[in-house]
Amino acid sequence: MNNQFQIYNTLHRKKELFEPLNPPFVGLYSCGPTVYGDAHLGHARQAITFDILFRYLTFIDYKVRYVRNITDVGHLENDADDGEDKILKKARIEELEPMEVVQRYTNDYHRNMRQLNVLDPSIEPRASGHIIEQQELIRKIMSAGFAYEVNGSVYFDVLKYNESHHYGKLSGRKVEDLLSNTRELDGQSEKKAPLDFALWKKADPSHIMRWSSEWGDGYPGWHLECSAMSTKYLGDKFDIHGGGMDLLFPHHECEIAQNVAGYGREAVKYWMHNNMITINGQKMGRSLGNFITLDELFSGNHENLEMAYHPMTIRFFILQAHYRSTLDFSNEALQSSEKGLQRLFAAVALIEKLIPTEKDSVQVDDLHAKYIAAMDDDLNTPILIAHLFEGAKTINSIYNGKLFIDKSNLEKLKKLYSDFIFDVLGMQSPDEEAVSDSMTGDLIESILQIRQSAKDRKDWNTADEVRNALQSLGISIKDRKDGADWEID
Repeated sequence: MNNQFQIYNTLHRKKELFEPLNPPFVGLYSCGPTVYGDAHLGHARQAITFDILFRYLTFIDYKVRYVRNITDVGHLENDADDGEDKILKKARIEELEPMEVVQRYTNDYHRNMRQLNVLDPSIEPRASGHIIEQQELIRKIMSAGFAYEVNGSVYFDVLKYNESHHYGKLSGRKVEDLLSNTRELDGQSEKKAPLDFALWKKADPSHIMRWSSEWGDGYPGWHLECSAMSTKYLGDKFDIHGGGMDLLFPHHECEIAQNVAGYGREAVKYWMHNNMITINGQKMGRSLGNFITLDELFSGNHENLEMAYHPMTIRFFILQAHYRSTLDFSNEALQSSEKGLQRLFAAVALIEKLIPTEKDSVQVDDLHAKYIAAMDDDLNTPILIAHLFEGAKTINSIYNGKLFIDKSNLEKLKKLYSDFIFDVLGMQSPDEEAVSDSMTGDLIESILQIRQSAKDRKDWNTADEVRNALQSLGISIKDRKDGADWEID
């Protein structure tokens, strides 16, 4: 399939790629998190990748509607059609209502995104708020003959669909090969074929999150949610859709099939997938138990971390690799990113100290052209960063009197670095207030660790004294099974 999203020096000049409006309009959809746990480095990479696209499209004068969903129902263990809902499992373990879990981790996700300076999307729909739209899409798919109902559940008929369409076209897979690598059904499954996937699942008596339908009480399948929400807000033909590489198959493959079956055509013009973050050469992820949460990165509280890392260091680390490339985590890489970011901020600060002259020997327009070309080349942030470092050498040469710059070009240079470091790459200069806030958070976390140690020793008096002391300072503590949450009143 040749509609992978690659810009290749055309985007800012060939706006006919997208809707011919004035200003040109781009519909952008990104699969957001399933909110049943703390956000980790993998979540950060996906969010930052699409944040960069959102920022750059806006920067080159597109009108962008960016939709990023929240999955709060229907995502089962191991991404399967059977098993326990991930959010319900977390709710059962923590003895909470499912929507308490959703709200808590959605709030935490938003807080982490703000720390990383990820812009809010234009719209952030939740799957549980779009049950009607999902049921309507199921009806359309059934009317077209590509789905069937069994005992209150509805499944997509992949083999039937593949008779007239190519299931697997996005990932380059063939149904015959997929079947040969899939175990035969054991006779107890409701599905006609092992590749069929759930559009609607009948809720068993213990399933709390359930909605009524003509097929019985149940809940939507995970793949269905994005098809329904993306087309509701962007129409049945929109520009760019994506997420992590792990979503390419089967999630996005299933979306294509659902859209073709329900709407009669593919909805997405261009697909975009960021690659994985690895640790010791293995994919980092919650299911593998080797992930590092963003809060752990920011606090340094993890066995694989040598120190705490500022959110901007994490953002810069992610942007130093092309989004299609794998990115291997290491303390050395993060510390190198921190030093590199400090060099860029030093260059920005040095620009303010430059004194214009009558003579000029700096081609600022050439620098601008290089920066634009790097971003037009499939959002090549590593090349852009390399050019920014080259420009930093120019800034130093001007400061040292080896090069000269006039007033007009100096203003251009200031704007150039402000535009590309802060607006396009989304970096934030760590100010004193941010540093103070970070230190305050680290201090509170350290105090809570002391309190937890006291609780582990069953020293309840000390634990209560620490809690009371924090409350007297206006810091509220809420205990949970695996620690405690806090907030400043």
